[in-house]
Amino acid sequence: MQLQVLDVLPNLPADEVEAQARVLLSIVQDADERGEALILTDVFGATPCNTVQRLADGVKVKVITGANVPMLWRALNYANESLDTLITRAVAGGTQGVMQIATSRPHNQVSQPTHDQDHRHHQQ
Repeated sequence: MQLQVLDVLPNLPADEVEAQARVLLSIVQDADERGEALILTDVFGATPCNTVQRLADGVKVKVITGANVPMLWRALNYANESLDTLITRAVAGGTQGVMQIATSRPHNQVSQPTHDQDHRHHQQ
């Protein structure tokens, strides 16, 4: 497993981004016995995504966009699996890692007094 990171700065020309990405892709493919690489990018349509789309062949080099931390963890944990299985796991991790969480009062907080005239506690 080989992890490489390319930080695409806002003022970097697209051809320079592509040149740097090609170098990193070569390192990753050389380190992999199958010559495969999975590229994760942030936003579809942004410069990093547009650049790596030109590098991906859809067979040995594939791209997932919309990367998040759970997706990255899955990709790293299952890096030794086939490329298609790795993609399935990474996308599932990314999807399952996005959720709205409910807020509730902490358990150690005292309940608020009610306006019950008889001072009964209503239980169900």
